[in-house]
Amino acid sequence: MGSGETEYLALAEPVGELLARLGVNLLTGGGGGVMTAVSRAYTRSPHRTSGICIGVLPCVKGNPAACKAGYPNEHVELAIRTHLAYSDELVESRNHINVLSSDALVALPGGKGTKSEVALAVRYGKPIVVFSDDLRLVAEFSEKAPRARTIGEVEESLRRTLGLR
Repeated sequence: MGSGETEYLALAEPVGELLARLGVNLLTGGGGGVMTAVSRAYTRSPHRTSGICIGVLPCVKGNPAACKAGYPNEHVELAIRTHLAYSDELVESRNHINVLSSDALVALPGGKGTKSEVALAVRYGKPIVVFSDDLRLVAEFSEKAPRARTIGEVEESLRRTLGLR
């Protein structure tokens, strides 16, 4: 989970590589920014032997048959089109699908949509780790979500949560 505008490459690329190396699926909102950067690193990783890049896509408000512009990004291998136009905590938001469909979440810096996904993960008791080397970028996220400042800490959290060795 993360910004739909800024890629935060120094954070996103190591997360994509890590997920590929762990052999897990990647689920994002399927758009730009962090979603594109993590998906690109994941799908291009030479270490990926299994897993798929999934994008849960928003529709254009009032037209559930049409995806918002820029969705899905070119790295999404399985696009799940929804009738949901919002990215917040409302019942009409696809963020519920993103959070509830994930076994574990990694949140990178982002705006109100990412903030709502972190809040939903906390609400639903889903394992989450907030990853940023600059904690000011994630200061508005729920304090109940643990923080990681290094990719090693993210890996440790995911291995523990997912029962991987």
